[in-house]
Amino acid sequence: MRFVCERDNGQTLVKSVQHANHFWSRLRGLLGKKILPLDQGLLIEPCNSVHSLGMKFSIAVIYLSKDNQILHLIPELAPGKLGPVIRGSSRVLELHPQALPADLQTETYLRFIPHVQ
Repeated sequence: MRFVCERDNGQTLVKSVQHANHFWSRLRGLLGKKILPLDQGLLIEPCNSVHSLGMKFSIAVIYLSKDNQILHLIPELAPGKLGPVIRGSSRVLELHPQALPADLQTETYLRFIPHVQ
């Protein structure tokens, strides 16, 4: 399933978010991808930590609570790195680093709306 991700002010953050909520989709994640387009992201659930081992590009990482409140932000996780374990995180949104607005802060809420083609 795909979603549109919006900020709590209604501004679109990511136009096409793939939902990785099964074992194999979470395991695969973004591995094998050559690029992550600016308008795409991956929502991994359940998840409280990520890595970029084996990846060819950097990612921005948003750790979210079960009600989609931002708990922690990593503006750019370089390839080959481990992200921290964030207590209370139940899902993580991975996106292109340039897609992360500079004014996005912890305690902000995000919404995931089913993508209609």
